[in-house]
Amino acid sequence: MRESGEHWRESAVCRQGDAEQLFGTTAHQDRAKVLCTGCPARIPCLAEALDKRIEFGVWGGMTERERRALLRRRPRVSSWKAVLTG
Repeated sequence: MRESGEHWRESAVCRQGDAEQLFGTTAHQDRAKVLCTGCPARIPCLAEALDKRIEFGVWGGMTERERRALLRRRPRVSSWKAVLTG
């Protein structure tokens, strides 16, 4: 059974692309971030990565390094989904 709220994955632009862009080198990740810019699933994707502390890959237009920095700057946020969609 699919977790509620994960239907955003069906509209994610990256589903059509090469997964190496999402998890590859910096150059690949830079190209993936461009794909994320116009993706209708960008916000819920990023929220999931932040809420679940996903460590690898580009999610919602942010690399793991960028997400770690954001989490350090805002350690008291308990629901990024609420912050980003609220």
